[in-house]
Amino acid sequence: MKKLISLLALVMPLLAQANEGVHLDKAPINPANQASLQRGAKMFVNYCLNCHSASSMRYNRLKDIGLTEDEIKGNLMFAGEKVGEPMGIAMNKKEAKGWFGATPPDLSVIGRSRGADWLYTYLRGFYRDETRPTGWNNVAFDKVGMPHVLYELQGVQTLQTEEVKDADGNKVETHKLVLDKPGKLSPAEYDATVADLVNYLMFMSEPAKTTRMKLGILVLLFLGLMFIPAYYLKKEYWKDVH
Repeated sequence: MKKLISLLALVMPLLAQANEGVHLDKAPINPANQASLQRGAKMFVNYCLNCHSASSMRYNRLKDIGLTEDEIKGNLMFAGEKVGEPMGIAMNKKEAKGWFGATPPDLSVIGRSRGADWLYTYLRGFYRDETRPTGWNNVAFDKVGMPHVLYELQGVQTLQTEEVKDADGNKVETHKLVLDKPGKLSPAEYDATVADLVNYLMFMSEPAKTTRMKLGILVLLFLGLMFIPAYYLKKEYWKDVH
């Protein structure tokens, strides 16, 4: 327990520092939208699962978002042989570290650790930065090692710096992303695609969340109903005392 507390004390400031000073856009996701989750699963398999594993997620859990076993096998399984296998990758960790400077993290619980708004901002916040080894940087994760794998869909953004005056008349720098070269999707279409991907990442981080919340509501309703007979039963048993 002491080691766990020490680890949390070390990690939490780092997570707070990662989000400090970053404006996070609200992620327009809907966990109950199965069509969105299915599109997000397709995006994850095609664009993320090449480098990032999801070792705590098995392909058969995709049945929870309305896919059949045949649909999973035919459309989403490129790295596994059986539907019950976890979402692994073939990339060697040492080689990946040499290519990117760090081993791409497992994304099984990235939604729970980062949150939907951070992921939505991050996936839309890449811009060209020739000082970086990959040629890319990110407004939500400065000096990020990951290249912009979705640039063909979004296009190429640049970061423009402007000087404006604040309420006190002092000059302050503001940064704004500008689409320098359009991609295959319009900005609105790209935002919707990223929302689908984030929706799936949040589902993957806790596949049983919807079921748990429904069960929790039923339990609270049951306890609320049981309170009435329990209250009068208590009064009957304790009437001689009170």
